[in-house]
Amino acid sequence: MSDDERAIRALVDRWMELTVEGDVDGVLDLMSDDVVFSVSGQEPFGKEEFAATARQMQGLRIEGSNEIRELQILGDWAFIRNFIDIRMSPPGAEAPVHRNGYTLTLLRKEADGRWRLARDANMVSRVDHGPA
Repeated sequence: MSDDERAIRALVDRWMELTVEGDVDGVLDLMSDDVVFSVSGQEPFGKEEFAATARQMQGLRIEGSNEIRELQILGDWAFIRNFIDIRMSPPGAEAPVHRNGYTLTLLRKEADGRWRLARDANMVSRVDHGPA
C-alpha cells in the first residue's frame, strides 16, 4: 500500500471519528476550501453550508461505519467509492434514524501535501421508514 493510499484511508477513518465526536471544525479541516457536495434533491453546496448544517446537528448521537469499496489514485487526484452505514439519534428520540448507501468522492492532494475531500456525491438514503 502506498503512502498516498494510507493517507486517504486515514482521512476516511478520521472523518467518521470526528463526525461521531461532533467535531465540526475537525471535519472541515479534512475538506478543501472549494469543496462541493451533491446530494439528492438539493442544489450542490459548499463548505459554509456544510458547516452550518453540521452545527445544527450538535447533540445528535451518531454511530456508523464506512467501507472503501474502490480507491484509485491518479496523480494529485484520487477517487473513492465508499459504502456508509449510519444511525443518528436526536436527543430524546425513541429510535435512531438509519441511513446507508454509497458516496463517490474526489480527493485532491493540496500544496501542503495533505489529501482533502474536494467533491462528494452522496447517495446515502434512509433505510427505516418509521417516524422521522
